[in-house]
Amino acid sequence: MDEASHIKRTGKTLSTENAWENLLEKYSIIEKIHEHGQFHITADMIREYREPRLMAKWDATESLPKCLRDAKINILPVSRSEYIMSDFNLYEQLPDSCTGTPQYVEVPQYESIDPLNITSESNAINVLTISGILDTFLESHNTVETFNGRMGTGDFQFTVNRYSDSSEPLKVSVRRAQLEIDGGFENNDSVIIMEAKNVLHPDFHIRQLYYPYRLWKTKIHKPIRLVFSQYSNLIFRLFEYEFADPEDYSSIRLLKQKEYSLQDTRITWLDLKRLYAKARIETTDNNEDNHHVPFIQANNFNTVITLLERLGSADWADGADSAQIADFMEFDPRQSNYYSAAGEYLGLFDRSTPNLTKLSELGRQVLAMPYKQRQLTFVRQMLKHETFYRLAGGLLQSKEISSLEIVQEIMNELSICSSPSTARRRASTVINWMRWIRSLPSGK
Repeated sequence: MDEASHIKRTGKTLSTENAWENLLEKYSIIEKIHEHGQFHITADMIREYREPRLMAKWDATESLPKCLRDAKINILPVSRSEYIMSDFNLYEQLPDSCTGTPQYVEVPQYESIDPLNITSESNAINVLTISGILDTFLESHNTVETFNGRMGTGDFQFTVNRYSDSSEPLKVSVRRAQLEIDGGFENNDSVIIMEAKNVLHPDFHIRQLYYPYRLWKTKIHKPIRLVFSQYSNLIFRLFEYEFADPEDYSSIRLLKQKEYSLQDTRITWLDLKRLYAKARIETTDNNEDNHHVPFIQANNFNTVITLLERLGSADWADGADSAQIADFMEFDPRQSNYYSAAGEYLGLFDRSTPNLTKLSELGRQVLAMPYKQRQLTFVRQMLKHETFYRLAGGLLQSKEISSLEIVQEIMNELSICSSPSTARRRASTVINWMRWIRSLPSGK
């Protein structure tokens, strides 16, 4: 069923997932990739079911529609009207956070910049430059922004690895596709291309650095340096990459990584122990005591923080619906709802209005807190729940995370959920949040 027919029959547009399911079936895409190694699909073919701009750009693996992710199928633009699909690996896993305390950098005082309220990639890039963080990371001086925005790729070719080790790398030709650069800089030594993100994902789409790299390699003589930037929770994480072979998309490799903070980030185990001593359990989270707030099923706690920060932006002052949140986080609506519910679980979000998530009074207060107070408030809100309180006691004694089986035993004892499969997924989230707590201390 094409998009027009579907809308006429149901009054609703197809989801990205359903649209791709239809495309895979109509054009036998998976079968043709297995037979020929690739499949070319036009924007018009995609448009039969949904707008291409909503169907062909995912900045992280977890954002991919499930039907493509399960089949290990990815998509790349090769012109303004055509894409190539194959079982190629287009994403680069980001390393774990740096060990030790992020380097503190003081931001010069400007009335128009609030370091506690950086809500967009462009704001983050401005702070990176005026604070000197970018110069410090590059070990250079006088780095200035000289270009950004949308532009054409020009024509080039490259190879890219496929998921199967036994498959030959795929050869791809790009002819005047479109790209977008978040930040382009120059100093005496080099030209710098930056991809900036305010949403934390475990990996990123290599295309975001590779296509701009291939374009600017034909335009300049200076060396090109490639920087991937993440900003969330008052911390900048910068990663520098290079391509060992300019014509090999998969030859990307990490050169260095650093973390910088706009505030003092030192938290000790003693800080956590003092917090724990004052904590009081307010709920067991069992089926009779949960006050209709679902138990958490949002694995990445940093993403909860990112959503908190986004809800504090001016354009979301009145809250956001599930579609807006899904679009911002590049998740499907169901997955995005888990993160909205997680914020409500901690008392940071208000979801009392149907299909609307906004900051609670506590959420607004947290955004105004300095780094240390903010993190300890997150932990305090977790400790109000008996599951976390009990697990935190063991963590503070041994500095080790309890096993999945122990977490499930506690959840079963507290009658948190009846389904074993659901309990296991939620226990996995609990463990990931406990890992986040363990990552906070940098001293005794």
